[in-house]
Amino acid sequence: MKHMWLWILAVVVGVGFLLAGCQATRAGYESAPYRVVRSDGKFELRDYPALTVVETPMADPAGNDGGFMRLFRFITGANEGKQKISMTTPVFMSVGASNRTMAFVLPAKMATANVPKPADGALTVRELPAGRFAVLRFRGARSAENEAESLARLQAWQEREHLTALSGPVYGYFDPPWTPSFLRRNEVMLRTEEQK
Repeated sequence: MKHMWLWILAVVVGVGFLLAGCQATRAGYESAPYRVVRSDGKFELRDYPALTVVETPMADPAGNDGGFMRLFRFITGANEGKQKISMTTPVFMSVGASNRTMAFVLPAKMATANVPKPADGALTVRELPAGRFAVLRFRGARSAENEAESLARLQAWQEREHLTALSGPVYGYFDPPWTPSFLRRNEVMLRTEEQK
């Protein structure tokens, strides 16, 4: 019986360290700023300021085409000024009718005009315009199934709330790949306008 209690204690302590470590990892990065306009459980209506991003096309819908490493090389010095730039969260993945992109949000203190030119021609620096977004937070590993299910839930909520989507979905991923899927923070966002 004594060994069982020791085993249970070890599991509880181990899970505690795991949870603390994952939370500390995400908390160590600057995140894209926003203001919550309205909240409804896991759904939120948010206003985002203009955001400067560096982005790359994604040929592979799963994002396994080297896009993340192109972006990572840029922030670690593969740019005109050989400048190191802090990592931020989330990593955005946009799904348009004709293209898919992956983007890193650049730190808020870095104006678009001051961003060094990427050394890789597949990267583009641009400013995303400010706007209002309907957002659903969800957990789990990145997969087409999770994304489709979350998007369907967000679209159903938008319809109930009389919100009109103005763009295709953007997925935000906040955690490193070693984070257990049940602890991951993911979001799906749709640019929207509130109907009267």
